[in-house]
Amino acid sequence: MRSAIGEAPAEGVTVEFAATGDYDEAVALIDEYEIDLILLDGEAQPAGGLGIARQMRDEFDEPPTLAVVLARAADRWLAAWSRADAVLSHPLNPVTTAKTVVDLLVERRSADVPSQRAA
Repeated sequence: MRSAIGEAPAEGVTVEFAATGDYDEAVALIDEYEIDLILLDGEAQPAGGLGIARQMRDEFDEPPTLAVVLARAADRWLAAWSRADAVLSHPLNPVTTAKTVVDLLVERRSADVPSQRAA
């Protein structure tokens, strides 16, 4: 995933990566740091990224943006069930993967900025 995205996937957008091995480690990162986007491997074992995405949606009032990576297009229905914000497919295409990540980050940042009204 790192090589498909890169540390600077677009002008003005930088990415800092942190890896976790399970749900509890991911929650610890969310609790300790400001996490804008979580990329989850839908094929990970023992707890797959799809289940983790669903659990984060259920347990956090405002979870980070969630994207899942699937090995099979037939699993898109599971991605919908997980309530992920985006779905990426193996093999990861660096152009579409980076664009998806940038779009998700820009969308999240713009949602975090309060709108300014003219007086």
